[in-house]
Amino acid sequence: MPTITFDRRLAQSFEFIFAGIVILLISAGILNLYSAALNIKTTGTAIYMKQITWGLTGIACMVVFALLDYRIIQRVSYPVYALSLAILIITLLYGKAPTGATRWIDVGPLSFQPSELTKLSLIMVLARYFDEHWRPEGFGLGELIIPLCTIVAPFFLVMKQPDLGTALMIFFIGLSMVFFARIRPGSLLILLTGFCALIPLSWYMMKGYQKRRIVSFFNPMKDPQGSGYHQLQSKIAVGSGRFFGKGFLKGTQTQLHFLPEQHTDFAFSVWAEEWGFLGTTLLLAAFVYLLFKGLEIAAHARDRFGMLLTVGIVAHIFWQMTINIGMVTGLLPVVGIPLPFISYGGSSLVTTCTEMGLILSVGMRRHLF
Repeated sequence: MPTITFDRRLAQSFEFIFAGIVILLISAGILNLYSAALNIKTTGTAIYMKQITWGLTGIACMVVFALLDYRIIQRVSYPVYALSLAILIITLLYGKAPTGATRWIDVGPLSFQPSELTKLSLIMVLARYFDEHWRPEGFGLGELIIPLCTIVAPFFLVMKQPDLGTALMIFFIGLSMVFFARIRPGSLLILLTGFCALIPLSWYMMKGYQKRRIVSFFNPMKDPQGSGYHQLQSKIAVGSGRFFGKGFLKGTQTQLHFLPEQHTDFAFSVWAEEWGFLGTTLLLAAFVYLLFKGLEIAAHARDRFGMLLTVGIVAHIFWQMTINIGMVTGLLPVVGIPLPFISYGGSSLVTTCTEMGLILSVGMRRHLF
């Protein structure tokens, strides 16, 4: 039975650089939010101060879950997944809709976004399923019915909120884990055909503003003051940073509030404008290090569940980073996905730090079992 124990080899196997990079990214996000929200009038605690609180909470979660034997996660994965679906349903019925989308739910004095927990619970439950039903020759279509239903259920619940960005993240995380587990060629062809057939249905479920954003991606100048505004202003901010950037607190697009949602979905645009190509390259290098180190830890995991869990978390960070940066640079449609560690949001930051702790836990225990 997995237990919470401490062994001298745990400290020797702890990835201090990995944890340090996570803390540096959190610090960069707080610094960026200070600039992004400097001239935004808010009631109560300043945005960057809230993020400091969430950052410290996230770091504490990372340490706790690093010390926790990750095999305990395997035992509770099914109940946690069921709980996350139940909370999504409760959110649809009783949740808050401050921006027109029912994405938040109150727990005492705090509000949190249940879809963030759903992403982690999906990774946990798929890792357990593929571990317990492993097929060296690959999975057939019949054997994929349960994991596909596991992906589709939260996907449609989140789409109903509506939250296209998070729904896409759930889809890409699940699909990445399915492909990693291997699919037989014939089943893969049928699966891809089925996914293509779902595209029109997904389009039907989108709200009008979501459709307009996707259409404006192909021609943002068609409605520069409406659906194309976000993308145009973001590209101006990113491009105006040039090589060295305009300097901290000196980004005109940011400080004059031309840049929309600059503390959440478009936080990367703020960073690019103030720190330029050089600063952006350093930021991306930190993300790339986390991704490759995560894959290295997965490759050396001592059991299949640890490997699958780590791969799922790496897929989450990769897709969220790629889609957000593609969105703010005009390479992808605007779908509302935050940048991990950098964008404002307590639920996202704490969940992501928890995932980093699980990766550390897998790496620390590769010599113990």
